[in-house]
Amino acid sequence: MEDRIFYTTILLCSLLAVIIIFFITSIIRYHRRYIHLQRERITAEIKLLENERKRIATDLHDSLGPLLSTVKLNISSVEVSDQRDKMVISKSSRYIDEIISSMRQISYDLLPNTLERKGLLEAIREFTDHLGQSGLLEVNVYAMNHIHADPERDIHIFRIVQEIIHNTLKHAGAKKLDIGFSQDEKELLILIHDDGKGFDVEKAKDSRGLGLKSLEIRTDIMHGSITFRSRPGEGTHYYIRIPVR
Repeated sequence: MEDRIFYTTILLCSLLAVIIIFFITSIIRYHRRYIHLQRERITAEIKLLENERKRIATDLHDSLGPLLSTVKLNISSVEVSDQRDKMVISKSSRYIDEIISSMRQISYDLLPNTLERKGLLEAIREFTDHLGQSGLLEVNVYAMNHIHADPERDIHIFRIVQEIIHNTLKHAGAKKLDIGFSQDEKELLILIHDDGKGFDVEKAKDSRGLGLKSLEIRTDIMHGSITFRSRPGEGTHYYIRIPVR
């Protein structure tokens, strides 16, 4: 009788263990599937966003740009004798030049055509050149070795660098930003460091600001990782690792 109770207990415990394992396995599978679907959804949304950026940039370059140039040409061709009218025309022409210049920068921010023509490093250098010329921020871009082109990956990296530069200008109060690249057969490593005032990493993670979240989302899409190291008064380090496909 005791043996029968013992074996029955063992059987019930075994059955319970199997049920628990089944449920745990199901939860893990569901969680992995959920993460996979989330990644696919976010990837699709980002692709739609990039396509919309491309459309707007093309419209700015192909439609609005020539239209503004035509308006400037027509204004410049107007002949007036009054000195005040001449000043108005001259100012209007300069304003149009400023609008065209700003429009070109916006168009480039939306769609960096250098990325397709010359690659990631040149696109980043071109993007950061005006920052150095304007005195806003000195940006140094360098590579330890050759960086293989990957169009789908490179647009994400470009956007990540854009976001980090935007955060640096807005929050860090930095004068200098270094961006280094290194790639081997397994991964692409990106090290970014500014000499700004730094921030409390734990507080930033708790607040989940849109900027940091955007960096993490794009890195996750590439199956990579991004970590931050910063302290108030000591600048900020970004470490980005992306597997090579």
